[in-house]
Amino acid sequence: MSLQTISREAIAGCFSLGAVLVAGFYLGRRKSTMSISKSHCGGQADPLMQYLLKHSLREHPVLKKLRERTMEDRWNIMMVACEQSQFMVNLAKLVKAKKVAEIGVYTGYNTLNMALSLPDDGVIVACDISEEYTGIGKPFWKEAGVEQKIDLRLQPAVKTLDDLLAAGEAETFDFIFIDADKTNYDNYYERSLQLVRKGGVIAIDNVLWGGSVLDPKDDDTISIDKLNKKLVRDTRISLSMLPVGDGLTIAIKL
Repeated sequence: MSLQTISREAIAGCFSLGAVLVAGFYLGRRKSTMSISKSHCGGQADPLMQYLLKHSLREHPVLKKLRERTMEDRWNIMMVACEQSQFMVNLAKLVKAKKVAEIGVYTGYNTLNMALSLPDDGVIVACDISEEYTGIGKPFWKEAGVEQKIDLRLQPAVKTLDDLLAAGEAETFDFIFIDADKTNYDNYYERSLQLVRKGGVIAIDNVLWGGSVLDPKDDDTISIDKLNKKLVRDTRISLSMLPVGDGLTIAIKL
């Protein structure tokens, strides 16, 4: 083989390697910039998110008022995004939910949305520890005419879930939403799995945690990552993980 041939092949090889490296770089960028923002946080300036809301969001007037009131609070990032809440409500309707639990309420935006979707004899057990923040939502629950559907329990959620199990309410819930302190996520999940009926839904929020699950270091992120790794192997459920809001896992009890 001549030196000229070797040079041509070396140049071609360099171009091929360069193409692979460039492709890998852009694929890596695409992976790391996957959108996981909420509409009321990072999604506010996103034209595509605004298009999505304009062409899909159907928000009860009182629900909108509660969202706007919650936006006045400095911790409004904790509020469930309206597009995520509407998606979960539609899931609850699909399974004909009458009995729902919510672990983590904040100001009760999603609590109100769920209560609005439940039949007259439906109930949502709302678990939280903050009288201050749940107190923001209460007047709106009353204004919407659904306060009688909301069973608010102000104590650690693990105790509320244990109380429900002790009262014989295992496998009586249709839909459970987990969105409280992250270090207890596995405890909430295991109890929820006992409480939800077969074919019922467990929705788990913040499963991507702003992307930090790629390199978990703090206790919250480590707990979320451990649960994510557990769920993908859990034969008791079928599941999907979606880049909605801050990441949402849907687990259906088999």
